[in-house]
Parts: sequence; C-alpha cells; structure tokens
Amino acid sequence: MIENNLIEFASRESNADPLTELLRQGARQLIAQAVEAELAVFMSAFAERQCPNGRAAVVRNGYQPERQIQTGIGAISVQIPKVRAKDGSPVTFRSALVPPYVRKARSLEAALPWLYLKGISTGEMHSALSVLVGADAQGLSASTVARLKRQWEQEYHAWCTRRLDQDQWVYLWVDGIYSGLRAEDTKLCALVVIGVNAQGHKQFLAIEDGVRESTQSWREVLLGLKGRGMNCPQLAIGDGAMGFWSALDEVYPQSKQQRCWVHKTANVLNCVPKSVQPKVKDALHQIWQAETQSDAHQAFDRFDQLFSAKYPKAVQCLQKDKDELLAFYEFPAMHWQSLRTTNPIESTFSTIRHRTKRAKGCLSRDGMLQMMFKLGQCAEQNWRRLRGFEDLNKVITGVKFKDGMEIKQNAA
Repeated sequence: MIENNLIEFASRESNADPLTELLRQGARQLIAQAVEAELAVFMSAFAERQCPNGRAAVVRNGYQPERQIQTGIGAISVQIPKVRAKDGSPVTFRSALVPPYVRKARSLEAALPWLYLKGISTGEMHSALSVLVGADAQGLSASTVARLKRQWEQEYHAWCTRRLDQDQWVYLWVDGIYSGLRAEDTKLCALVVIGVNAQGHKQFLAIEDGVRESTQSWREVLLGLKGRGMNCPQLAIGDGAMGFWSALDEVYPQSKQQRCWVHKTANVLNCVPKSVQPKVKDALHQIWQAETQSDAHQAFDRFDQLFSAKYPKAVQCLQKDKDELLAFYEFPAMHWQSLRTTNPIESTFSTIRHRTKRAKGCLSRDGMLQMMFKLGQCAEQNWRRLRGFEDLNKVITGVKFKDGMEIKQNAA
C-alpha cells in the first residue's frame, strides 16, 4: 500500500506461476458472469418487443471476437455477447463493465466505485478484488476501503469548488440521474452537467444533489457554475421534463435549447400502442435525420398527417418542443451526432440506473454523489474529442450556421 492509498498492479512478468493462471481463470469467469448479468438486464428491457409472428424481436446473436485485457495478473481473455433485432430497428449491447475498445484494466481506485455500484459491500470488497487481482488485494481491508472513501469525499468537495473560467464552455449536456437507492424516504437524484470546451474536450462540470429535477434545484446548480466562472454556453441539451429549462432561462437566458431525441422518442412511443410503435419510430427518424431544417419541418407535417387522427397525444407530445428539437440545425453538421441526445451522460451512468435492490442502504446520499464523481473521472479518461472540434471557435465567435453549413458573409 502506498501513501495515497492507491494500489499498484504487479507487472505481468512477475505473474507466470500456476497460481496466477488459476486466478486468471477465476477472473475470466467473474467477468463473464458479470457481463451476462448486464446482458440479462439489457434484454429484459425488450421483453415485450415482438415480431409479427409473436416471437421475441431482440435476441442473442453470438459473441464479439475475443480480445485481451491487460490486468495486474496478466492478459485476460474476454468475449462480449452480441444481440440483434429481427424487426429491423437496430439494437446494440454495450457492456458497462468492459466497454468497447478497453484494452487495459484501471487501477483499483477506479475499480472500487464500480464494485460498490454492483452491490458489493465494504466487507465483501477484499474477496471480490482477490479474484480479479490476486495478491495485489492483500492490503485492501475494510479500513483501507473506508480511508479511500474519505479521500474521495475530499476530492469531490475540492472538485465542486474548482474555477471554471479557464475555459470557454460551448455546449452543455444535462440530466437527472435516479439511482434506485433511497435515503430519508426520497429517491436519490443527482443533477449532472457535462460541458465541452473550445478544444473539444468534454468534462463533468457538476454532479450535485437534486430534488426531482426541480427548477429550484437546477437554479442552484447553474448559479453555482456561474459563480465559479462558467461563461454562457451556446447550447444546452437535455430532456423536456426537467425544471432545468426554466432555470436556464433565468441564469443563462441567451443559451439556445436542444431537446434530447432519445428521450422524446421514448415519450412519443409511450403514447401509442406497441403494434404502431415501429411505424411511429420510423416517422420520427425521418425528422431528426433530415438533411435540412426545411426537410425536417416537412417530416413533422407528415407525422401530423399520419397520426393526429388516431393518436393526438403522440402528436401533441412531439409538437410542443418542435423548435427545441430542431435547434441543432443552427450548429455545425459535424456536431449534430453529439447535439441531438444526452448520450454522454446516459452511457456513463447506466450502471447506476440498474443498481440492484440488494445494495439498498449501502450508500448515503453523499456517498452516492462521491461514487458518481469517481465514475465520472474514469469515464473522462476514455472520452474522445468532439467530432469536428475545429469549428467550435466559430460557434464561440458567433459565426452563423444554417443546416449545418457556415453562412458565408458576402464580400462588400
């Protein structure tokens, strides 16, 4: 154990004995079991989705090619299951435990938050990590884990007060994350903000306690960011059910608003029978995948014509945020993929949304925020720069875009 409570992995060269090979086999089995559990949760979300013949629409489809992950006990082979949708709508399973392209395990400091969120208590932590990293877990007693948690608390509070005026923040992604844990008879909700700076690097800016995503809670978050020096962002992306938008109008009234198409699609589909959902979903795709804003407006009109008579609530749900759903057309086309959804937040905290009931009570409200903070730090290390980041300075300086293309000023 080193002074800062981080545990270093042993080198691969020192792990060539039969016991180490046994540990590797145990690690492979543990990872496979954990990924299968993730897949079971993922598949359960599509349990009612069926083909016209009554059979399941989303099914397993073999495995991805085997790959090696370097760990403290050497290389471990992993295979991630694949799924396919037989009804034509694409579905992709991505493991949160073993994300795509990961080739090297993180330090134990990064592993601990994940294990907590899988429902492993402080007392069970040593046994779980012993399977994964063998002798490296010897010093990881319950008291050591407790010290690490105190260290995370200090880091989290320092992070919450850091200055933000060293960067220009261009876009924000915001969402409220419900953990499934309960504290003081209320469901835990964290208000999360991710920003991208002028260089195209995404960072977490806020992970704070909230009350049902209320306007007052979001107002406090935004005022805190402003007090720490955050400039007015050009665009904020979020779902349509939050009190965030009222708070944004008060604190940063010049920011434009983009509604998340993933959330909106789910809301609209909830207004129609399951038998109609594939047709409705295809009509929605024709809107947000349109090449121009004019084409998108025409697709909106077609949606109205197709579904207003039978499903007026679905049309109303879509139409009420029409302008905010199409705001991305006024920004560079290279950014559209990132601006249409809150995916950076959704993908990072999917594990928290699926936290099991057996972990109930393991974390306090503050502890949950600290776990999310550590998970966020881990996620940031793998994030790529925003596609088309070269155009961010144009957005900052007020260059106008129409249908994703820069509007050239006429030569005088």
